[in-house]
This record gives sequence, C-alpha cells and structure tokens, in this order.
Amino acid sequence: MTLIKTSILTAISTIIRILSGFVINKIMAMYVGPSGIAFVGQFRNFISMTTTFSNGAITQGIVKYTAEYQEIEKKAKIFSTSVAISIICSAIIAFFIFIFKDYLSELVLKSKAYSDVFTIFAVTVFLFALNTIFLSILNGQKEIKKFIAVNISSSLFSLFFTSFLVYKWHLHGALYAMVLNQSIIFFITLGFVVKSNWFKLEYFIKGIDKDSFVKLMKFSMMAVTSAVMIPTSQIIIRDYIGSNLGWNSSGYWQGVFFISEVYLMVVTTSLSVYYLPRLSEIQDKQELKQEIINGYKIIMPIVIFLAFMIFVLKKYIILILFSKEFLPMVELFKWQLVGDVIKISSWLLAYLMLAKAMTKLFIISEILFVSSWVILSILGVKYFGLIGVTYAFSLNYFLYFIFVFIYFRRKVL
Repeated sequence: MTLIKTSILTAISTIIRILSGFVINKIMAMYVGPSGIAFVGQFRNFISMTTTFSNGAITQGIVKYTAEYQEIEKKAKIFSTSVAISIICSAIIAFFIFIFKDYLSELVLKSKAYSDVFTIFAVTVFLFALNTIFLSILNGQKEIKKFIAVNISSSLFSLFFTSFLVYKWHLHGALYAMVLNQSIIFFITLGFVVKSNWFKLEYFIKGIDKDSFVKLMKFSMMAVTSAVMIPTSQIIIRDYIGSNLGWNSSGYWQGVFFISEVYLMVVTTSLSVYYLPRLSEIQDKQELKQEIINGYKIIMPIVIFLAFMIFVLKKYIILILFSKEFLPMVELFKWQLVGDVIKISSWLLAYLMLAKAMTKLFIISEILFVSSWVILSILGVKYFGLIGVTYAFSLNYFLYFIFVFIYFRRKVL
C-alpha cells in the first residue's frame, strides 16, 4: 500500500479521532476548566510513560520485524516473545502502581483523592499493554484496514464513554475514562487479530525466543528513553508554568499543545502506519532517499496548510473547543504552529533512527534535545512569560532539524 493510499485511510480514522477528541475536550473544558485540563494532561503523560514500560517498550520493534520478516516462523518468535515480555512487565508495573497509589496520586494530581483511579489502572494496565502489542502486529502485517477499524472503534467508544463519565463525575470521571478506555478496546483489537488468516494461537504462546528478545530490546532502549524523557519533560514544564504563572496558565499551554497533537495526528498516524514499516524494509540507499523525498513532497504541504488554517481560525477554534475562559491562549498559537512545521520536517528524517535501529544515536539525540526543550522552556517562561514556552518549542525543533539533516546527509543519504 502506498503512502498516499495509507494517508487517505489513516486520514479518515484520524478525522474521526480528531472530532471525537474535540467533543471530549469541549465537555472537559465545560466541566473541569483550565486547571482541570492541566491535571488531565499530567495524568495523560503518566499513563503514556507507564504503558510504555508495561509492554516492555517494544512496540516499534514489533512493527519493524513483523514488516521485515517474510517467514511466519520468524514472525511467530517475535509475536510470542512480545506477549511474554508484555505480561511480565505489566505485572511488575501493576504491583508498583498499587503499592504507591497514594504517593502517585499526590505526585501527579496534587491530591490523594484520586488514589482509586491508580488502583483501577493497576488492575487494567496489562490490557493496555496487550492492546498495543496486537495493534503493532496488525501494523507490521500491513493489515491497514483492520488497524484503521480498531482506531475508529476506539475513537467512537471513547467519545461516548468519556463524555458520560465527565458529565457524571467531572474530573474524576475524566480520569476514570483514561484508565478504562484502552482496556475495553483490547477486546475489539483481539477480535480483529483472531480473525486474521495468518493467526494461530500457538504463535503467541511459545515463550521468549532469545534472538528475538535481543532484537526487541534495542527498540526497548529507544522507546524507554522516549517514554521517560518526553512525558517527564511535559510534566516538568507544565508544573513550572503552574507554580510560577498559575495553573490556569498551565491549562492554556496544555490547550494549545492539545490542538497541535490532534491536528498533527493526520500526519503522525501515516508516519507510524506506513513510513516506519516502509523504511524498515528498504535496503537500497537510493530507494531510501527517494522514499524520504516523496515523504516531504506529500506530507509537508499538508502540515503547512493545516498550520496556516489553524492560525487564521485560532479564536474560533478556542471558542468551539474550549470556552471564552481559554481566550488568553490565543497568543500561543503563532510559534507553536511554526514549531509544529519544523517538528514534522525533522521527524521525516528522524524516523530512520527507528527504522534502522540506530539505538545509540536515538538515545543520545532524545536525551539531548528533550533536555534542551525543558531548559529553553524554563528560560522562555522566566524572561518572556507564557509565550516563552512556544519560543522554546520552535527553537528546539529548529536545532533538532539541523542535527538530523546534517547527520543523515553525511552518513545515510
């Protein structure tokens, strides 16, 4: 399947996901306000970090080797190893979440009143882990239609389920929804996997294969780095804004960051569904170069157009997605959107690190540039106020783009 066809299918899924997200966000804005939005962002980052550990941080490796291997015997070793790793890791994570639920509630959400949410998360985290494992297998098998169907089902279920819980229990309901959504969606994903013509139960219960384990661990090291650095950096930045400018200001930044994440899903979903498996299977340097050039020709005009439209319509977007209470975030759009364009430009090259398992380079660059983002954000807020966090975002991705461009032009392309 080509990038264009994949992009069309993923665009349909992403549009549904975006619309669902917008409705959910509007309901949250109405019932929990700017500070509540900030705490939802904190908890979302915690879940992101925790679920990555719960599946051993091997999902990108599953996509790569499932796409790369042709023999089902080799694929089966990856499937079985990944399931075993996921079960073991999620059991360990669940134990620690349950034991430290009060402390985590106070640390992440500034109150022990939400410790019951962490208890539920501890019970269901293994379903989160297995869901991502099976989705990665569908992706690697290039069963795009099934992959899209699961994502659409997930978006629609989340829309109604989350909306009901937020309406019923406000912030508490939003947190409940976040720990239950993917757990329930797991059973839908499982249904699609079981119905695949390549599926056999024996492929998933052979235990850990040593060679597959070593290969997946290379990706685990990369994913763990991202899982720790990115959510932690956002938590630090959000907490710094909240402590120095107030939690409403933190909510404004979370709001504009949410808009960036949502509209860029049109692009990032295509990259993960098509781009990573495609770059993984290409061995010829000239073909690899052409694929990246095609990516720029197709992806960048879309990103620039979307960013421009959001900038033009920013006030209407705030009023539609949030409320008048969030209008102060209008000043954050310009440099956030500039940063988004530079971000995708750099990611089109940076995906080579994942596709070619460049573990050392990935870890070094991730630590370096996520750390610089935190430092630049703190300095930006200190000297320029809230808008300084968007200056930092754009500048950091500009530096990252220069880094990946120079490296891959010399070493790979």
